[in-house]
Formats: sequence, structure tokens, C-alpha cells
Amino acid sequence: MNENKPSVIELHDLCKDYPGADGPTPVLKNINIDIQSGEFVAIMGPSGSGKSTLMNVLGCLDTATSGQYLLSDQNINLMNVASLAQLRNRFIGFVFQGFNLLPRSSLLDNVAMPLIYAGVPLVERRARAQLMLNKVGLGSRASALPSQISGGQQQRVAIARALVNEPALILADEPTGNLDSSTSGDIMNLFTELNRKDGITLVLVTHEADIAAYAQRLIRLVDGHKVHDGDVETGLAQAMHIPTTGDAA
Repeated sequence: MNENKPSVIELHDLCKDYPGADGPTPVLKNINIDIQSGEFVAIMGPSGSGKSTLMNVLGCLDTATSGQYLLSDQNINLMNVASLAQLRNRFIGFVFQGFNLLPRSSLLDNVAMPLIYAGVPLVERRARAQLMLNKVGLGSRASALPSQISGGQQQRVAIARALVNEPALILADEPTGNLDSSTSGDIMNLFTELNRKDGITLVLVTHEADIAAYAQRLIRLVDGHKVHDGDVETGLAQAMHIPTTGDAA
């Protein structure tokens, strides 16, 4: 991490419990994370490790039970539902495994959707949406429907939609989960380019080691605990129980 770059995400002793018949079930346990502007971070963990819950908290789609979450220096704990919704639309772009495109709307209208909630006038919405489609290589397909393009192209549209508000942070939840390996590589190359050339902060949840390998930093969760935060190669080796340099044979 670079000391001179501002933090986009700061988590301090963050915990998340879910209520149950026998009392609360802890899902996230005292998580401390600092993600700075321009980082590309992958979050991994086995099923039930808490990674999806963490992503929901980071995206202000769920709230922590205790601890503190600062998003671009704003204390999430102190915000009401309306303020959180406004913050989400202004600061965060989401990319999901299932694309979540409106089937009867053109690609241009799908990309422009977040700008409606931001109150951007129609002409500017369409111009900005077209620019984002150009950026992901689909400018010539603006009038097409989602059903008329491939899965990989649909994910590119979803990425354009996530970018259209110029957010400080992109959260991607298993963005290649519905794609074949070749198309997954294309999407990850696009993410890498957006991070390196445009300086966009990216946080990606995945269960696939080859997808996590594109990131600059790896966070691993096991049973709600952060067990690794740092070098990607070391974290993947630990996850697969492969000895690394300095480990005992």
C-alpha cells in the first residue's frame, strides 16, 4: 500500500451477525481492512467464509453489527437508508455474476440507468452511456437488446453501467462465474486495463484462483476471519496448501 494515497475503504473491527433461533450467528469476525485508491484487490474464501456478506457490507447493501466502516472518509454507521442509497449511486459501481441487465431495454439505456437516479438530463445521460459503451468495445451495438449479444458482451455492458457514474470504487461479485474461460480472461483483462490506465479502485470476490491472480493484493477469509491480506501468490499457495519460499518442507 502507498502511504500517500487516500483510503477508499477502511474497516475497523467489523463484525456481522445474523439472528437465529438459538441466538446470533457470527459471519464476519473483527475484520480490519484498508483499501487505498487505485488498488486492485481480490477477496477469496470457501463457501460460508463470509466473503459475500463482506461484499454486501462494502456495497452498503447490508450493515455491520458492530465495528466501523469508512467509505471515502464517510462513516457508514451514521447514515440512514436514504443517505446510503445516495452514497451507493455516487461512489460505487456494481458488477454481478448474473449481469442484471433489463431485457427489454437497449444496451445504451441499460448503461444510462444509474444516471437517471443521479438526476442527469436525458441528452447527457445518453452521451455518457455511449462513451462507456465505446470504452468497453460495444459502441456500435448501443441499440441492441441484451438477448442479441453474448454473455461476455453482456458483462461488458454491466461494466460500462458500473463506470457511467465515474465511481470511486467498483465492486465485482463473481463477475466471471457465468462465463467460459476464454471470455473470463477477456473480462479480467478489461478490469486490469481499467485499474492500470484509469486508476479505478477494484474489489473483486471470486472463488477461482486464476481470476484472483489478476489482482495486486489478495484477502482470504476462513470462517469469518481474515487469514491473509497481502501478496497474491503467497495467499493462493496457502489456500492450496502449497509450500512457499521459507516454509518448512
